[in-house]
Amino acid sequence: MSARPIATTRSAAGMPTGRLAVWWLIASEIVIFGGLLASYIMFRLAHDMWSEQAAHTSTAIGAFNTFVLLTSSYFAVLGHKAAEEGDGPKAARYLWYTFAGGATFLAVKSYEWTTEILHGYTIASNTFWSFYYTAAGLHALHVLAGIIIIAIIAVAARRNEELHRVELIGIYWHFVDVVWIFLFPLLYIAK
Repeated sequence: MSARPIATTRSAAGMPTGRLAVWWLIASEIVIFGGLLASYIMFRLAHDMWSEQAAHTSTAIGAFNTFVLLTSSYFAVLGHKAAEEGDGPKAARYLWYTFAGGATFLAVKSYEWTTEILHGYTIASNTFWSFYYTAAGLHALHVLAGIIIIAIIAVAARRNEELHRVELIGIYWHFVDVVWIFLFPLLYIAK
């Protein structure tokens, strides 16, 4: 009997079940974000007043957060490379850099939302702000979930345990970044 969990020792459809599970999760998330973004675009095209509301978002803050997330994805790639080479402590170090990027993103997002809310732009202000807070908030929840999982995997990787999980969280983290790549221009640039 193997000491490793069965999900790490078998495969389905030619790929390890852990990787397949992450791809299924991402497929379901694409449906959720896709529906939200499609609704946003449809409303945006039908309502000219949205540009006036979108002008109150900070493109500089959105651009900074884009840079932070893309940099954190780079560290996730380096962590995966280190894990493939069997260097758990190095993989863990890069995962902690990825964690720091996610935490920075959330801190900046908290500052941004606090500023917007203090200026009267709340989720109840109008339809634009409802979409803005819903889309950005759903994304922020995914970032939060990601950094929690990254921390758990980094602790294990530091001990050279379950290094295959570094790839799995990396796939998820790249998905989180891709979603932001769609949100950033829709919420901050298309004014």
